[in-house]
Amino acid sequence: MRKINLNNKKITPCKIVCVGRNYVEHIQELNNEIPSEPVYFIKPNSAISDEIIYKEGLHYEGEISFLIRDKEIVGVGFGFDLTLRDIQTKLKEKGLPWERCKAFKASAVFSKFVEINDLDNLEVEVVKNDKVVQRGGTPLMIYKPEFLLKDIDEIFGLDDGDIIMSGTPKGVGKVEKGDEFIGRIYKDGEILIEKKWRVIEN
Repeated sequence: MRKINLNNKKITPCKIVCVGRNYVEHIQELNNEIPSEPVYFIKPNSAISDEIIYKEGLHYEGEISFLIRDKEIVGVGFGFDLTLRDIQTKLKEKGLPWERCKAFKASAVFSKFVEINDLDNLEVEVVKNDKVVQRGGTPLMIYKPEFLLKDIDEIFGLDDGDIIMSGTPKGVGKVEKGDEFIGRIYKDGEILIEKKWRVIEN
C-alpha cells in the first residue's frame, strides 16, 4: 500500500475522495454547469505517487488536500489531481464513470502533509515553468472544507488516513515532457508547504 507523509510519519490512506467543480471559474473554463450539489469521485490507494509521470493527454489540477483522523481534518498538503482530459471528455459525452481518466496509477501526486487546526484562508498555487498558472483557495470554494468533511463522511464514510482533494481553481492545463512544477499551500498569505516536481517519463 502506498503512503503519504505527515510530520515525517508514514500514513496509509485507504481512499482519496475528490471534489469536482468546486470553483466557479474552473467550471466556466471547462464549459461545465454549476452543480446543485457536490460532485465526488474516488481515487484508490494505488493512485498515490510523489512523482508526475508523463502520459499522452495528461492535464494538471492543483488542489488543497486534507488528511482525516477521527472524522476531523488534521492535516493539509498540496495535491495534483492528474487527469487524462481527452478520455474524460469522451466519458462525459457518453455519461460513463470517470475512473479511466481520474483513478489510474500515479494520478494523485502529493507533497508532504502538515498538521493544521484552522482551515480559514488557505490557498493553493501552481507554478509551471516559472509561471503562476493556478491560484485559489477556501474563500473561493463553493463548498467549504467543513461542509465537505461532513457530507463525504455521511455518504462514503471517512477512515483515518483518508484524503479529501477539495477541488481545483481555474488555470488547469497540459503536462508536457520536461515540465517543471512547483506546488504551494499558503496559510494567511504565508507559504506553509512548497514542493517541486519535474515531469518524468516512465
